[in-house]
Order: sequence, then structure tokens, then C-alpha cells
Amino acid sequence: MEDNVVIQLKDVSVFQGHNMVINDLQLEIKKGEFVYLIGKTGSGKSSLLKTLYGELPLTKGTGTVVGYDLNALQRKDIPFLRRKLGIVFQDFQLLSDRSVNENLHFVMKATGWKDENEIQQKIADVLTKVGLANKGTKKPYELSGGEQQRVSIARALVNDPELILADEPTGNLDPETSQEIMNLLLDISKSGRSVLFATHDILLYKRFPSRTLTCEQGKITDSAYKVTV
Repeated sequence: MEDNVVIQLKDVSVFQGHNMVINDLQLEIKKGEFVYLIGKTGSGKSSLLKTLYGELPLTKGTGTVVGYDLNALQRKDIPFLRRKLGIVFQDFQLLSDRSVNENLHFVMKATGWKDENEIQQKIADVLTKVGLANKGTKKPYELSGGEQQRVSIARALVNDPELILADEPTGNLDPETSQEIMNLLLDISKSGRSVLFATHDILLYKRFPSRTLTCEQGKITDSAYKVTV
């Protein structure tokens, strides 16, 4: 895999249980690209993302993500793969009994950070980057939905990932807040990180056009090639 390629899939089929939801996928995403993944609920978007971050095994075809061979991926490898990924979910997935700082601290310790000074500096850096420099002591329930999603993006950034996988990150947000989150993720991609953004928010998609993967009837159409791949 070339150094500037973060996702490469060849002849891949994606399964949810025994059901094949995506068939015969060829895909290459390069460093710094912002790519939409669109499709109706149940079309396979989340299953593809789960395959990319090791939640679902790749059993047909070959795939490499941020240098990791998905075919050879073992359970013990998954935490190391995820250190090179940032994952942003629709429902934020924050620990409600801990402050923003403690949420980030927990993730960092779990992914191998040891030096407390470095941890605190990194937390300050990523919260500043997402516009929450003064919110570190707040609990998630004290924040708006948009602020909670900014925390989840900060969490995704703590390990300086090469790739961010965003699964309907604006699904629970109002249109204005969705646009703010979108601008933040676009800025992140401009800094050299790749972003794969799964959504069914067509208004957002039309307002910020970019390369698009469309899931439909078990196939993915890539706007970069104008053919079904």
C-alpha cells in the first residue's frame, strides 16, 4: 500500500452476521481526503465502518486500513489499529459520570499514554482545537448536544489519527449545530487527516460537496470514478 493511502479494499464483501450487505467493493482513500458515505438505513454504511475498525471481520476480499492488514487482524491487534483511527458516533458515547477531561483521560490511558504531564497537555490541545478550552471540568449532561459531539471529536483526535471514521455524527443535532460539526471535520481533513463521513443528511451533503460513496442494493458507487465499484 502506498504511503499516502489510508484505506485500500479489493474485491471486498461486507457481512452483517450471515447477510451480505455490500458486495464486490473496490475502494482507495488517500491521506487528507474527505469522503461521504451515504445510503438509506440498513444499506451497509455502519457495517462497512465496523469492518474498517475491526468490529466485524473481513472474510471476503482483501483490505488494509492505516497500514493494518484486515485479513490478518487478530483481537490483540485491534487496540493498536484503533490508536491510528478516530471514531465519532451519532450518540457521542461519553461516560456520563466523568468530566470532559476525565473522559479524554480514560481513553488516553486505555490506548497506552503513561506520562501524566503529556496527557494533560494533549487534553488541553484537543479541547482548544474543537472550541471547548473552558469546558474540561463539565460533565457531559451539562453540555449541549453539539458540545458533546465536539468532545467526542476531541476524543477521536487524542492519538493524532491518520483517519477519522464518523458514523452519522450529526444525526442527533439541529441544522445549525450540524453545520458547525461539519466545518470542524472539514478543517480536520485539511490538516492532512482523512475523514470518512457516513450520513443520510442530504442538506448537509449538498451544502458541502465532496467525493461520495453511495450504498444502494448491495453495491457502492464512487463519485470519483462515476462507475459502480
